[in-house]
Amino acid sequence: MTASINSPQGPASAPIQILRDLRLNDVMLRAEAAVEPDAPATGPVTKTTQIIAIYGKGGIGKSFTLANLSYMMAQQGKKVLLIGCDPKSDTTSLLFGGKACPTIIETSSKKKLAGEAVAIGDVCFKRDGVYAMELGGPEVGRGCGGRGIIHGFETLEKLGFHDWGFDFVLLDFLGDVVCGGFGLPIARDMCQKVIVVASNDLQSLYVANNVCSAVEYFRKLGGNVGVAGMVINRDDGTGEAKVFAANAGIPVLATIPANEDIRRKSASYEIIGRPGTQWAPLFEELATNVAEAPPVRPKPQTQDQLLGLFSAEVTGRDFKMEPATLFDMVGKTEIVKPTLEVIYDEV
Repeated sequence: MTASINSPQGPASAPIQILRDLRLNDVMLRAEAAVEPDAPATGPVTKTTQIIAIYGKGGIGKSFTLANLSYMMAQQGKKVLLIGCDPKSDTTSLLFGGKACPTIIETSSKKKLAGEAVAIGDVCFKRDGVYAMELGGPEVGRGCGGRGIIHGFETLEKLGFHDWGFDFVLLDFLGDVVCGGFGLPIARDMCQKVIVVASNDLQSLYVANNVCSAVEYFRKLGGNVGVAGMVINRDDGTGEAKVFAANAGIPVLATIPANEDIRRKSASYEIIGRPGTQWAPLFEELATNVAEAPPVRPKPQTQDQLLGLFSAEVTGRDFKMEPATLFDMVGKTEIVKPTLEVIYDEV
Protein backbone atom coordinates (compact mmCIF):
# COMPACT_ATOMS: atom_id res chain seq x y z
CA MET A 1 0.00 0.00 0.00
CA THR A 2 1.31 3.45 -0.91
CA ALA A 3 1.57 5.83 2.06
CA SER A 4 -0.64 8.91 2.01
CA ILE A 5 1.01 12.33 1.81
CA ASN A 6 -0.52 13.11 5.20
CA SER A 7 0.59 9.82 6.73
CA PRO A 8 3.24 9.99 9.48
CA GLN A 9 5.30 7.61 7.36
CA GLY A 10 4.97 9.72 4.20
CA PRO A 11 7.55 12.06 2.66
CA ALA A 12 5.96 15.10 4.28
CA SER A 13 6.90 13.82 7.74
CA ALA A 14 10.66 14.19 7.11
CA PRO A 15 10.79 18.02 7.35
CA ILE A 16 8.66 17.86 10.49
CA GLN A 17 11.06 15.41 12.11
CA ILE A 18 14.03 17.62 11.18
CA LEU A 19 12.35 20.60 12.83
CA ARG A 20 11.70 18.55 15.96
CA ASP A 21 15.36 17.47 16.05
CA LEU A 22 16.52 21.07 15.64
CA ARG A 23 14.26 22.24 18.48
CA LEU A 24 15.49 19.41 20.73
CA ASN A 25 19.10 20.24 19.89
CA ASP A 26 18.45 23.92 20.65
CA VAL A 27 16.94 23.03 24.02
CA MET A 28 19.94 20.83 24.88
CA LEU A 29 22.43 23.55 23.89
CA ARG A 30 20.60 26.15 25.99
CA ALA A 31 20.61 23.79 28.97
CA GLU A 32 24.31 23.13 28.54
CA ALA A 33 25.07 26.86 28.27
CA ALA A 34 23.13 27.53 31.46
CA VAL A 35 25.44 25.31 33.52
CA GLU A 36 27.98 27.39 35.45
CA PRO A 37 31.61 26.39 34.77
CA ASP A 38 33.81 25.10 37.55
CA ALA A 39 35.55 27.77 39.57
CA PRO A 40 39.21 28.31 38.63
CA ALA A 41 41.73 26.50 40.81
CA THR A 42 43.22 28.71 43.50
CA GLY A 43 45.42 26.22 45.34
CA PRO A 44 49.21 25.97 45.02
CA VAL A 45 50.65 24.54 41.83
CA THR A 46 51.83 21.00 42.55
CA LYS A 47 53.53 20.26 39.23
CA THR A 48 54.83 22.57 36.52
CA THR A 49 55.96 21.03 33.27
CA GLN A 50 58.26 22.98 31.00
CA ILE A 51 57.45 22.14 27.39
CA ILE A 52 60.31 23.28 25.17
CA ALA A 53 60.41 23.10 21.37
CA ILE A 54 63.88 22.84 19.84
CA TYR A 55 64.24 23.96 16.22
CA GLY A 56 67.09 23.92 13.76
CA LYS A 57 68.16 23.18 10.22
CA GLY A 58 68.14 19.52 9.23
CA GLY A 59 71.49 17.91 10.00
CA ILE A 60 72.62 20.68 12.34
CA GLY A 61 72.81 18.34 15.36
CA LYS A 62 69.46 18.75 17.15
CA SER A 63 69.12 15.04 17.82
CA PHE A 64 72.68 14.83 19.16
CA THR A 65 72.11 17.87 21.38
CA LEU A 66 68.75 16.68 22.67
CA ALA A 67 69.80 13.09 23.35
CA ASN A 68 72.69 14.27 25.52
CA LEU A 69 70.71 17.11 27.10
CA SER A 70 67.80 14.86 28.09
CA TYR A 71 70.19 12.22 29.42
CA MET A 72 72.02 14.76 31.59
CA MET A 73 68.72 16.19 32.88
CA ALA A 74 67.59 12.72 33.92
CA GLN A 75 70.89 12.12 35.75
CA GLN A 76 70.27 15.37 37.62
CA GLY A 77 67.02 13.93 38.96
CA LYS A 78 64.59 15.47 36.47
CA LYS A 79 61.77 13.51 34.85
CA VAL A 80 62.22 14.10 31.12
CA LEU A 81 60.17 13.17 28.06
CA LEU A 82 61.85 13.49 24.66
CA ILE A 83 59.50 13.59 21.64
CA GLY A 84 60.88 13.39 18.12
CA CYS A 85 58.80 15.43 15.69
CA ASP A 86 60.98 14.89 12.63
CA PRO A 87 59.66 12.61 9.83
CA LYS A 88 63.15 11.04 9.66
CA SER A 89 62.43 9.62 13.14
CA ASP A 90 66.07 9.91 14.16
CA THR A 91 65.69 11.87 17.41
CA THR A 92 65.73 8.83 19.67
CA SER A 93 68.24 6.78 17.66
CA LEU A 94 71.24 8.16 19.52
CA LEU A 95 69.52 7.77 22.89
CA PHE A 96 68.74 4.11 22.17
CA GLY A 97 72.12 3.22 20.72
CA GLY A 98 71.00 3.35 17.11
CA LYS A 99 67.85 1.27 17.59
CA ALA A 100 64.72 2.46 15.78
CA CYS A 101 61.81 3.50 17.98
CA PRO A 102 58.30 2.50 16.74
CA THR A 103 56.59 5.71 15.68
CA ILE A 104 53.22 6.88 16.93
CA ILE A 105 51.83 7.36 13.41
CA GLU A 106 52.89 3.92 12.17
CA THR A 107 51.81 2.17 15.37
CA SER A 108 48.41 3.89 15.51
CA SER A 109 47.75 2.92 11.87
CA LYS A 110 48.54 -0.74 12.54
CA LYS A 111 46.48 -0.77 15.73
CA LYS A 112 43.54 0.85 13.97
CA LEU A 113 43.57 -1.81 11.23
CA ALA A 114 43.60 -4.49 13.91
CA GLY A 115 40.79 -2.81 15.84
CA GLU A 116 43.01 -2.18 18.84
CA ALA A 117 43.79 0.93 20.88
CA VAL A 118 47.28 2.39 21.20
CA ALA A 119 48.83 1.96 24.66
CA ILE A 120 51.70 3.89 26.23
CA GLY A 121 53.98 0.85 26.10
CA ASP A 122 53.51 0.61 22.33
CA VAL A 123 55.12 3.98 21.61
CA CYS A 124 57.03 5.19 24.68
CA PHE A 125 60.35 3.67 25.78
CA LYS A 126 62.92 4.63 28.40
CA ARG A 127 66.62 4.55 29.11
CA ASP A 128 68.27 5.53 32.39
CA GLY A 129 65.39 7.78 33.39
CA VAL A 130 64.75 9.37 29.98
CA TYR A 131 61.36 8.65 28.40
CA ALA A 132 61.24 8.97 24.63
CA MET A 133 58.95 8.55 21.64
CA GLU A 134 58.78 9.41 17.95
CA LEU A 135 55.81 10.94 16.16
CA GLY A 136 57.07 9.77 12.77
CA GLY A 137 55.81 10.85 9.37
CA PRO A 138 54.96 9.69 5.85
CA GLU A 139 57.38 8.37 3.29
CA VAL A 140 58.51 10.71 0.53
CA GLY A 141 55.60 11.60 -1.76
CA ARG A 142 53.04 9.74 0.33
CA GLY A 143 51.60 12.45 2.53
CA CYS A 144 52.09 15.70 4.40
CA GLY A 145 54.67 15.74 7.17
CA GLY A 146 52.93 18.64 8.91
CA ARG A 147 49.63 16.78 8.92
CA GLY A 148 51.48 13.82 10.42
CA ILE A 149 52.66 16.06 13.26
CA ILE A 150 49.10 17.19 13.96
CA HIS A 151 47.83 13.59 13.90
CA GLY A 152 50.64 12.57 16.24
CA PHE A 153 49.75 15.21 18.82
CA GLU A 154 46.07 14.26 18.59
CA THR A 155 47.09 10.71 19.49
CA LEU A 156 49.21 12.00 22.38
CA GLU A 157 46.21 13.88 23.75
CA LYS A 158 44.14 10.68 23.62
CA LEU A 159 46.90 8.96 25.59
CA GLY A 160 46.60 11.65 28.30
CA PHE A 161 49.52 13.90 27.38
CA HIS A 162 48.24 16.81 29.50
CA ASP A 163 48.06 14.64 32.62
CA TRP A 164 51.59 13.27 32.46
CA GLY A 165 53.82 14.41 35.30
CA PHE A 166 57.11 15.38 33.67
CA ASP A 167 59.47 18.16 34.68
CA PHE A 168 60.51 18.72 31.07
CA VAL A 169 59.05 17.76 27.70
CA LEU A 170 61.52 18.37 24.86
CA LEU A 171 60.16 18.53 21.31
CA ASP A 172 62.56 18.08 18.38
CA PHE A 173 61.33 20.00 15.30
CA LEU A 174 62.77 20.65 11.87
CA GLY A 175 63.21 24.37 11.42
CA ASP A 176 63.64 24.43 7.65
CA VAL A 177 60.16 23.02 6.99
CA VAL A 178 57.73 25.89 7.25
CA CYS A 179 54.29 24.26 6.91
CA GLY A 180 51.73 24.67 9.68
CA GLY A 181 52.26 21.33 11.40
CA PHE A 182 55.88 22.07 12.22
CA GLY A 183 54.93 25.48 13.61
CA LEU A 184 52.24 23.94 15.84
CA PRO A 185 53.94 24.53 19.24
CA ILE A 186 54.48 28.22 18.43
CA ALA A 187 51.14 28.88 16.75
CA ARG A 188 49.02 27.16 19.41
CA ASP A 189 51.04 27.98 22.54
CA MET A 190 51.78 24.28 23.05
CA CYS A 191 55.15 25.12 24.56
CA GLN A 192 56.42 27.87 26.83
CA LYS A 193 59.67 28.51 25.02
CA VAL A 194 61.73 27.74 21.96
CA ILE A 195 65.43 26.96 21.62
CA VAL A 196 67.27 27.15 18.30
CA VAL A 197 70.30 25.06 17.35
CA ALA A 198 72.66 26.55 14.78
CA SER A 199 76.30 26.84 13.78
CA ASN A 200 78.49 29.42 12.07
CA ASP A 201 77.00 28.94 8.62
CA LEU A 202 74.51 31.06 6.74
CA GLN A 203 71.85 28.40 6.14
CA SER A 204 71.53 27.35 9.78
CA LEU A 205 71.33 30.99 10.89
CA TYR A 206 68.75 31.65 8.18
CA VAL A 207 66.61 28.88 9.71
CA ALA A 208 67.18 30.23 13.23
CA ASN A 209 66.10 33.66 12.04
CA ASN A 210 62.97 32.18 10.44
CA VAL A 211 62.04 30.58 13.76
CA CYS A 212 62.54 33.92 15.52
CA SER A 213 60.31 35.56 12.91
CA ALA A 214 57.58 32.95 13.53
CA VAL A 215 57.75 33.53 17.30
CA GLU A 216 57.51 37.29 16.87
CA TYR A 217 54.64 36.95 14.37
CA PHE A 218 52.50 34.91 16.77
CA ARG A 219 53.43 37.15 19.70
CA LYS A 220 51.88 40.03 17.76
CA LEU A 221 48.74 37.91 17.38
CA GLY A 222 48.52 37.37 21.14
CA GLY A 223 50.75 34.30 21.54
CA ASN A 224 52.92 33.70 24.59
CA VAL A 225 55.81 31.61 23.30
CA GLY A 226 59.29 33.16 23.46
CA VAL A 227 62.83 32.19 22.50
CA ALA A 228 64.95 31.03 25.43
CA GLY A 229 68.21 31.05 23.53
CA MET A 230 70.56 29.38 21.07
CA VAL A 231 72.81 26.35 21.20
CA ILE A 232 75.82 26.74 18.91
CA ASN A 233 76.87 23.32 17.64
CA ARG A 234 80.11 22.48 15.79
CA ASP A 235 81.56 25.83 16.73
CA ASP A 236 84.66 26.57 14.65
CA GLY A 237 85.42 29.85 16.41
CA THR A 238 84.49 32.20 13.56
CA GLY A 239 81.78 33.82 15.71
CA GLU A 240 78.90 34.47 13.28
CA ALA A 241 76.34 32.58 15.41
CA LYS A 242 77.27 34.54 18.55
CA VAL A 243 76.88 37.83 16.70
CA PHE A 244 73.50 36.73 15.36
CA ALA A 245 72.30 35.77 18.85
CA ALA A 246 73.40 39.16 20.21
CA ASN A 247 71.68 41.01 17.36
CA ALA A 248 68.49 38.96 17.81
CA GLY A 249 68.49 39.61 21.56
CA ILE A 250 68.70 35.96 22.62
CA PRO A 251 71.35 34.35 24.88
CA VAL A 252 73.78 31.60 23.90
CA LEU A 253 72.92 28.66 26.16
CA ALA A 254 75.92 26.51 25.23
CA THR A 255 78.71 26.26 22.68
CA ILE A 256 79.57 22.76 21.50
CA PRO A 257 82.95 22.75 19.73
CA ALA A 258 83.70 21.19 16.35
CA ASN A 259 85.63 18.34 17.90
CA GLU A 260 86.69 15.04 16.34
CA ASP A 261 86.06 13.09 19.55
CA ILE A 262 82.48 14.40 19.73
CA ARG A 263 81.90 13.67 16.03
CA ARG A 264 83.22 10.13 16.30
CA LYS A 265 81.25 9.25 19.44
CA SER A 266 78.06 10.77 18.05
CA ALA A 267 78.48 8.77 14.82
CA SER A 268 78.70 5.58 16.88
CA TYR A 269 75.54 6.47 18.89
CA GLU A 270 77.42 7.11 22.11
CA ILE A 271 76.01 9.40 24.79
CA ILE A 272 78.72 11.87 25.83
CA GLY A 273 76.54 13.86 28.28
CA ARG A 274 77.24 11.51 31.20
CA PRO A 275 78.20 12.78 34.66
CA GLY A 276 81.90 12.44 35.33
CA THR A 277 82.98 12.32 31.68
CA GLN A 278 85.06 14.81 29.66
CA TRP A 279 82.02 16.57 28.19
CA ALA A 280 79.82 16.42 31.30
CA PRO A 281 80.42 20.07 32.36
CA LEU A 282 79.25 21.30 28.96
CA PHE A 283 75.92 19.48 29.18
CA GLU A 284 75.50 20.23 32.88
CA GLU A 285 75.72 23.92 32.02
CA LEU A 286 73.35 23.47 29.09
CA ALA A 287 70.80 21.63 31.28
CA THR A 288 70.88 24.44 33.85
CA ASN A 289 70.58 27.17 31.23
CA VAL A 290 67.72 25.42 29.41
CA ALA A 291 65.81 25.06 32.68
CA GLU A 292 66.36 28.62 33.86
CA ALA A 293 66.41 30.73 30.67
CA PRO A 294 63.24 32.84 30.40
CA PRO A 295 61.40 33.09 27.07
CA VAL A 296 62.01 36.46 25.41
CA ARG A 297 60.74 38.22 22.32
CA PRO A 298 63.44 37.95 19.67
CA LYS A 299 64.42 40.61 17.18
CA PRO A 300 64.35 38.89 13.77
CA GLN A 301 66.99 40.15 11.35
CA THR A 302 66.43 41.34 7.80
CA GLN A 303 68.02 39.50 4.91
CA ASP A 304 70.68 42.21 4.58
CA GLN A 305 71.43 42.09 8.32
CA LEU A 306 71.78 38.32 8.14
CA LEU A 307 74.10 38.48 5.14
CA GLY A 308 76.08 41.19 6.91
CA LEU A 309 77.33 38.59 9.39
CA PHE A 310 79.47 37.09 6.63
CA SER A 311 82.05 38.51 4.28
CA ALA A 312 81.00 39.54 0.79
CA GLU A 313 83.26 36.84 -0.65
CA VAL A 314 81.19 34.19 1.15
CA THR A 315 77.72 35.52 0.38
CA GLY A 316 78.31 37.26 -2.96
CA ARG A 317 76.30 40.26 -1.77
CA ASP A 318 78.63 42.63 -3.65
CA PHE A 319 77.29 41.22 -6.91
CA LYS A 320 75.04 43.58 -8.87
CA MET A 321 71.95 41.99 -10.40
CA GLU A 322 71.37 42.64 -14.10
CA PRO A 323 67.77 42.54 -15.42
CA ALA A 324 67.08 40.02 -18.17
CA THR A 325 65.62 41.14 -21.51
CA LEU A 326 63.15 39.57 -23.90
CA PHE A 327 66.00 39.08 -26.36
CA ASP A 328 67.75 36.95 -23.69
CA MET A 329 64.67 34.78 -23.40
CA VAL A 330 63.49 34.29 -27.01
CA GLY A 331 66.33 35.54 -29.17
CA LYS A 332 64.55 38.45 -30.81
CA THR A 333 63.93 42.12 -30.13
CA GLU A 334 60.73 43.09 -28.35
CA ILE A 335 58.16 44.92 -30.51
CA VAL A 336 56.95 47.98 -28.64
CA LYS A 337 53.32 48.95 -29.33
CA PRO A 338 52.62 52.33 -27.72
CA THR A 339 48.81 52.13 -28.17
CA LEU A 340 46.06 49.54 -27.87
CA GLU A 341 45.19 50.05 -31.56
CA VAL A 342 45.36 46.83 -33.52
CA ILE A 343 47.99 47.12 -36.24
CA TYR A 344 47.92 44.51 -38.96
CA ASP A 345 51.17 43.43 -40.50
CA GLU A 346 51.52 44.07 -44.23
CA VAL A 347 50.93 41.07 -46.47
